[in-house]
Amino acid sequence: MCTQIRAPRTWTPSQCYLKAPSKTVSESKKTHSLSPEKKEIFKTLEGWVSESVLPLAKPVEECWQPHDLLPNSTLPSDEFIDQVKELRDRTAELPDDYLAVLVGDMVTEEALPTYQSWLNGLEGVGDDVGASNNPWTIWIRSWTAEENRHGDLLKTYLYLSGRVDMHMVEKTIQYLIGAGMDIGTGSNPYKTFVYASFQERATFLSDGSMARLAKERGDPVLAQICGTIAADEKRHEIAYERIVEKLLEVDPTETMTAISEIMSNNITMPGHLMHDGQDPHLFSHFSAVAQRIGVYTVSDYVESLEFLIGRWRLEKLEGLTSEGRRAQELVCGYAPKIRRLQERADERVRKMKPKFSWLFNKEMSL
Repeated sequence: MCTQIRAPRTWTPSQCYLKAPSKTVSESKKTHSLSPEKKEIFKTLEGWVSESVLPLAKPVEECWQPHDLLPNSTLPSDEFIDQVKELRDRTAELPDDYLAVLVGDMVTEEALPTYQSWLNGLEGVGDDVGASNNPWTIWIRSWTAEENRHGDLLKTYLYLSGRVDMHMVEKTIQYLIGAGMDIGTGSNPYKTFVYASFQERATFLSDGSMARLAKERGDPVLAQICGTIAADEKRHEIAYERIVEKLLEVDPTETMTAISEIMSNNITMPGHLMHDGQDPHLFSHFSAVAQRIGVYTVSDYVESLEFLIGRWRLEKLEGLTSEGRRAQELVCGYAPKIRRLQERADERVRKMKPKFSWLFNKEMSL
């Protein structure tokens, strides 16, 4: 049975509505290196990665490319212009709050250089060469290559729509890449793969919601775009969940402790330092709109936690030390505690009236 615990210090949409981060997540925390024995665990799993993870990355020749889902620029100019006009006619019906979330999602995707640098620095699995043939690093590069298409596709679509201030959008991307991120995992691969499992699931759910809303608003092409991206995110989610499941098998206590630390300390979104040079609370405002229109909510956050706890069968996990059992008891109590925060989150959202430079500073009443 789960022990009773105080509300965990996890990231939830409600916390993003208070203020933008003023300091890094892991500030003042000491970084601990993996022991040689722990690094050896990842070394012994290289063959398993080749067999069980790498197949989840699609060969380039089987992948969609952004141009496949956009107006065909190789057509004669009048036909291309007609396709762009059709795109603009569809996006004219999209509400501003939807566009604000779509831009925020795209900006987060465009900070990909930060994410690959983070993964390349992981102990035991990172790439200190740049083109290593280690199965772990092959996965990292394959994941990056697939993710790179998402930002390209969304950015071009928004550019062609004429609905957003691309100058401010591009400034936001530059600010975010320049700011980097600190999500509290350091160079620890156990924590990183737990975090990635949660984050990929969150992105899958968010993109799926964006696809549904676009279809409801009469833009089936944008619905297809968001749905296509969501399918990629689902494959990536499965890959990271599979890695954590294997780590629970070969090193249950270390992995269980990592799950507890990630879920209880701070699941911070990768775009948490998002800034446009004007709004110091930009990420909080973006998150609030996403909550308001149902793209990603406290309920989605809790359901993701519950899904992963069930997916990894954490409540029934055996072979743990006393430390691992304590972590296990803590983890199974997180979701009910967070669910009770939803009403407060909704109340904070209703009080906000953000303006987005991306949308020419239009005020949005939530």
